Amino acid sequence: MNETGKTQRFHGRLLMVGLGSIGQGVLPLLLRHIDLHPEQILIVSADDDGEQVAREYQVEHLTLGLTRDNYAEVLKPRLRAGDFLLNLSVDVSSVALIELCRACGALYLDTCIEPWAGGYTDSRLPLAARSNYALREAVLDLRRQSSGGPTAIITHGANPGLVSHLVKQALLNIADDLGQPQAAPTRREDWARLAQRLGIRTIHIAERDTQCARQPKAMGEFVNTWSVAGFVGEACQPAELSWGSHERHFPTDAHRHDSGSQAAIYLERPGADTRVRSWTPLAGPQLGFLVTHSESISIADYFTLGEGAQPEYRPTVHYAYHPCDDAVLSLHELAGRNWHLQERQRILEEDIADGRDELGVLLMGHGRRSYWYGSRLSIAEARALCPHNSATSLQVTAAVMAGVIWAMRHPDRGILEPDELPYATLLDLCRPYLGEVVGVYSDWTPLQNRDHLFEEDLDRTDPWQFKNFRVV
Repeated sequence: MNETGKTQRFHGRLLMVGLGSIGQGVLPLLLRHIDLHPEQILIVSADDDGEQVAREYQVEHLTLGLTRDNYAEVLKPRLRAGDFLLNLSVDVSSVALIELCRACGALYLDTCIEPWAGGYTDSRLPLAARSNYALREAVLDLRRQSSGGPTAIITHGANPGLVSHLVKQALLNIADDLGQPQAAPTRREDWARLAQRLGIRTIHIAERDTQCARQPKAMGEFVNTWSVAGFVGEACQPAELSWGSHERHFPTDAHRHDSGSQAAIYLERPGADTRVRSWTPLAGPQLGFLVTHSESISIADYFTLGEGAQPEYRPTVHYAYHPCDDAVLSLHELAGRNWHLQERQRILEEDIADGRDELGVLLMGHGRRSYWYGSRLSIAEARALCPHNSATSLQVTAAVMAGVIWAMRHPDRGILEPDELPYATLLDLCRPYLGEVVGVYSDWTPLQNRDHLFEEDLDRTDPWQFKNFRVV
């Protein structure tokens, strides 16, 4: 901490692309923790949403949509070596921006790997090409072509991002509680050996959002607690999950990829139409949407021992997301409209009346069955901790802030995923904004109370088989 009381000093320009709910929420955090003057910041976004927040913090805001044709012309003159491009946009290619930053010598961070507009839902593309697996492989190809260079941290929001650090802390907690304490591993293989030794079979990114608005969702309206465009885009992609080495029942509607790590598979259906059984401490058993997310692939890849489609060890990892009730109704209506977005969209911000976001990782298969570790943050806590944030956005913006600070401190590490960052350092930076961070054990399995009303096709010899989680 320097003489200004801030965590990190920065002398370059910070160029932020996008000013939606996450951009608006992260701006006060960046100015709070980084020795950064408003005149050092330029925000470029496709619309004037957030203009009032930019004015409040006296930050220049350029309203201009970036496209494949104009992004280099707009951004290149505004980026020099040592500057920072913070990408919080939708419909702007992450690969294109990373390439530009590497050419300019600028630092980079995003919260997900985005394609150009239409890339998620272009029916002319095969399903595999519309997957997060393909988007991740495109970025990893950049790294394989040229290692090193300015630090570019990809997918570092709450999830993906923060959850990768929560998994590592959860593994150490389980080891302690099973009487097998050990120091934190320093190598990827040793982390994987720890997960294997503990018997981790399946990991859910298990989330329950209970925030509710004073004005309920109306017909013809899509309501969410974070980006509508971002959520609908990923919800309409094919459902994706990593495929664990313990799995015995390959889904009939699933496919493997032809290249890359082979850590993940994809289903012939959108994530918004794929549900799984899961559990969080406050909600208990619940049905979540298996929405595609990059952490489902990167976490599993990081914890893999061996190579290819049949490694020695790999956990099954996927998202199990129960969004706020209005978002669930919005998804139901979206499906009924055959995936054509409603005419009106609303992001819940100041009109949230109550609720919390319970976001964590659920590690299953070890000696105490299930262990959830994560953040429980209420809307009241979020508002008290930082302006312009909901419980959902603050879990993201805290991780963005932490990643930006780490990149500024380590400016020459090349392209990195969250799993490759020092988990304890990032968690320490995030923790003041996460509310109650807890670990809770449970006897829950997806077989609990099954066959009560109807006979089901289950694998009772191993509760952690994906077929037992999936709702069909």
